[in-house]
Amino acid sequence: MTNNNSSNGRTGVSRVFTETKAAFKTTEFWVFVVVSVAILIAAAVTDNGEDGQGFGAAQAWSYVALVSVGYMISRGLAKAGTKGRERDND
Repeated sequence: MTNNNSSNGRTGVSRVFTETKAAFKTTEFWVFVVVSVAILIAAAVTDNGEDGQGFGAAQAWSYVALVSVGYMISRGLAKAGTKGRERDND
């Protein structure tokens, strides 16, 4: 944003804005953390029996990887779709 004010002799004063909020301030981050922890807890407390039925660590980490990819895509879309919504306080 530019302010051209000729009364004080200053022209071209600009304000600096960041592109998006910090990651830890977003809902997506907290949902990512809660879902990842819930997946890992579910895998830890579920019995993966001799027959291969159940919810094992390998499957849990695969789900956490999928949730991580979804979070990264979410952040990428957020950064691509906003321009200067939060003011940078430098």
